[in-house]
Amino acid sequence: MRAGSGKPRLVAPTLADRFAPALDRLAGGAFARRPLAIRLWDGSELPATAPDGAPPTLHVRDPRALTAIAVHPDELGLGRAWVSGALDVEGDGTDDLERALAAAEQLRGAHLSLADRVRAMRLVRSAGVPLLRPLPAPVAEAPRLHGRRHSLRRDRVAVRHHYDVPTSFYRIVLGPSMVYSCAYFAEPAEPLEAAQERKLDLVCRKLGLRPGQRLLDVGCGWGSLLLHAVQRYGVRAVGITLSPSQAREARRRVAEADLHGRVEVRVADYREVRDGPYDAIASVGMVEHVGLDMLRTYAQRLAALVRPGGRVLNHGIVRLKPARRSDRTFIARYVFPDGELHPLSAVISALEGAGLEVRDVEALREHYPLTLRAWSSNLARNREAAIAQAGVERERVWRLYMAGAALAFERGEIGVFQTLAVRPGAPHGLALTRPWPEQAGQRVAVAA
Repeated sequence: MRAGSGKPRLVAPTLADRFAPALDRLAGGAFARRPLAIRLWDGSELPATAPDGAPPTLHVRDPRALTAIAVHPDELGLGRAWVSGALDVEGDGTDDLERALAAAEQLRGAHLSLADRVRAMRLVRSAGVPLLRPLPAPVAEAPRLHGRRHSLRRDRVAVRHHYDVPTSFYRIVLGPSMVYSCAYFAEPAEPLEAAQERKLDLVCRKLGLRPGQRLLDVGCGWGSLLLHAVQRYGVRAVGITLSPSQAREARRRVAEADLHGRVEVRVADYREVRDGPYDAIASVGMVEHVGLDMLRTYAQRLAALVRPGGRVLNHGIVRLKPARRSDRTFIARYVFPDGELHPLSAVISALEGAGLEVRDVEALREHYPLTLRAWSSNLARNREAAIAQAGVERERVWRLYMAGAALAFERGEIGVFQTLAVRPGAPHGLALTRPWPEQAGQRVAVAA
C-alpha cells in the first residue's frame, strides 16, 4: 500500500517470476525438479525445488548466456557461457563448482525437443535478450582442425592448443614437480609433490631401470620423468613432445641440472622416432592423444623401438563406461581437441597385437581425483597470477575441466591404468613377485 493513498502498490514481476512457469514445462517437466538454484542478472532467483542439502547457485551474469544455451542446448552452449563468464557459480571455493556440477548431473537425461527450444527462444527474446548478438567465440576455444584426423600435421595443431600455454601457468597449477599426470598417493592427505615423486619412481622401478640403459619418454612434457630417471637411476634418456614450449622448458631444466649429454629433448611425434633400440620406453599421459584408429600403429612403433627383453610402460586414462566419440563436448572444444579415451581392452589388444607381452596392469583411478583437487587448490590460491599469465578464459577452462574430471573419475566413468609389457626374445628380468624392488630406486652417481 502506498502511504496515504489507500491503493495497492503494483509490483512488476521479476525475471524469475516470468521464467519459472516456462522453465517448469521444458523437457517434460524435468526442470521443475531443480537440484540447484538459478540467479538471474536482475538479482531475482529461481530456487532449487529438489535440493540435496544446501543447493549450489548457478548465476546467469549476462543474458546472452541464455542465447548460447538456447541455440546450443548441450555442452558447447554451456561451455561458451561458462568460459566467457556469462555463466558462473556462486562461491570461490574449489568445491563450489564441483557441487554445482554434481547437482547438474541429475539433469543429464533431460532432452529439449525442437518445440522446447522454440519456446525457450521466445522466452529469451521476451526478456529483451538480443538473440542476434550472441556471445563472441572465446579465444580459448580450440581452432577448427582440418585434414585427416590424427595425421602428423593435425596432431601437432591439436596438441599445441593445450600445451603451448605459458609455462608459468602450468607451474602455478602443477606445482614444482611439473608432472601432468596423476600422482601416486600413500594416503589422501599426502602432499602432492611427495605423491608425484612416488609416481615417477614407480614408473622407473616397473621399467627396471639400471645405470647405462637407454630410456625413451614418449610425451615427455616438461622433462620431469627424464630428470628423475637420469638422476636417480643413471640412465641416458631421450624425450619427445609435440609442444615446442614444453621442449624449451625441459631443455632449460636439463641444463640447470647439468645433465648435458645425458638427456636429449626433441620436438617429434612417436611415428618419427627411428633411433631404437631402447632398453625401456615410458609413455605417461600421452596415449589419450593417439586416437583409436592409430592405436595399433602406436603400439607397433613402441614394440619396434624397444629391444628384445626390454620393457614398455603405458600410463593412460581409459573409458570405463561406453560412450560415443563426439566433437560437441567441452573437453573436445576447449581442452583436448581430437583427444580420445579408449577402453582398457583396446589398449591391451593393441599392445598384444604388436607382439608385446602384457605382464602387469595397475588401476590408479582413486589417485586422480586427489591429484586434480590438489591442482584445483593450486589454481584457486593463485588465481590472479594464473589469469595474468594465461588469461581469464584459460583459467576458467581449467577450473571447469579439472572439477568435471575429478567427478568423472569418482563416478567410475573414466579410469587410469599403468600397463607394463615386455618384448619377447630375451630375458626381461622381472621379479617373480610384487612389490617392485625398492632398492632400485636408490640415487646413483651420475657421471658427467
